[in-house]
Amino acid sequence: MNRQILRLAIPNIISNITVPLLGMVDLAILGHLESKLYIGAIAIGGLIFNFIYAFFSFLRMGTSGFTAQAYGKDDKQELILMFGRSMFFAIAGGLIIILLQYPIDLLSFNLIEGSAEVETLAREYFYIRILAAPASLGIMALSGWYTGMQNAKYPMYIAIFINIINISANLFFVYYLGMRSDGVAWGTLIAQYVGLIIGLIFFFRKYKYLFGFWERINFFNWEKLGRFFKVNLDIIIRTLCLIFVFAFFTAESAKVNDTILAVNTVLVQYLLVFSYLTDGFAYAAEAIVGKFIGSKNQTDLKRSVKLLFAWGLYISIPFTLTYFLAGDNLLYILTDNPNVISAASPYMFWIGLVPIITFAAFIWDGIYIGATASVPMRNTLVISTIFVFLPIYYLLNKTLGNHGLWLALMLFMISRGLLLTLYSKKYIFQR
Repeated sequence: MNRQILRLAIPNIISNITVPLLGMVDLAILGHLESKLYIGAIAIGGLIFNFIYAFFSFLRMGTSGFTAQAYGKDDKQELILMFGRSMFFAIAGGLIIILLQYPIDLLSFNLIEGSAEVETLAREYFYIRILAAPASLGIMALSGWYTGMQNAKYPMYIAIFINIINISANLFFVYYLGMRSDGVAWGTLIAQYVGLIIGLIFFFRKYKYLFGFWERINFFNWEKLGRFFKVNLDIIIRTLCLIFVFAFFTAESAKVNDTILAVNTVLVQYLLVFSYLTDGFAYAAEAIVGKFIGSKNQTDLKRSVKLLFAWGLYISIPFTLTYFLAGDNLLYILTDNPNVISAASPYMFWIGLVPIITFAAFIWDGIYIGATASVPMRNTLVISTIFVFLPIYYLLNKTLGNHGLWLALMLFMISRGLLLTLYSKKYIFQR
């Protein structure tokens, strides 16, 4: 069982870790330029896209869970139909995002307060990167489908290709052509479309045979589509709560000043590094738990959950030690701006707490997605957002300042893990 977990987890770890690492490279490229405004620009621009794509995150998570269960049942017709449905909704969703770009601009920049200079640069970034929406959503759908198929290598290859192209393009646009945050946006746009093409090439090389099981009449099976959308509506609400918390975190940082915005943007990257790494095991959980639920194998289901949590704990300990011991030295990786480094130093200990506090929530997410148990996932995030994060922040913000914002975030993560643990007996082990 450990070998099976690692066979899925290690490629997913490599895939996932490239996401925050790319963000860190972008920050490092812009953080070593002459102004901290560029960091704020991609922080706000990136926040907008995080929120947009969170709405469509069901394309990965829902697809993964349903595909894994069909894989466990050896239902080849449902496997190819899930691929078709997820890709159809991905491309359609991407085109809708492009059509709605102006309303999205108005809403986003009215909600997020930053300096006039940062907003100008962020808008420029936004209008370039939004053209990548169909490719970005298509990659989400492909990654979810491959995960459900117990194939973690293809998403890894796609992620590596995307990041090599993205980083190379960013360096070319910024250092050779003299562009700034707009160059980073162009690099992302190009890399996303190349990644989608590569992902589809992989599909047709290995899984083309599944089209032999395609039945167009079942593509819009309303009973199955109804369950698909019910589960995914819960996932959307859950994920929007999660993105709201980080959007609120960034927006409140921006209200203070550009320095605190830059500080929290840099520090959050270290939280993201750990979360994406742990999500490698969460993605493995999606595939394994979905397969065992599809095949109705309760014995291996329970064993796999125990081992997944053991791996989550094992990887959290070295990250905790690294974050505490490396301390301020980590800041120099992302920026050499002396104002940002000195302002960030008092908040580094929060990053040291991240691994041990958050790993349970991340592992449980994968387990619940594989089980397509969307209701408790939704309820957990709603409760943790409304009754933990927001009250703690508003109670402590005036007295603790930015420390109050970080404390609210940490308690929010603890609440998620505890609630999912309480729900597990009913929703995971009594199916």
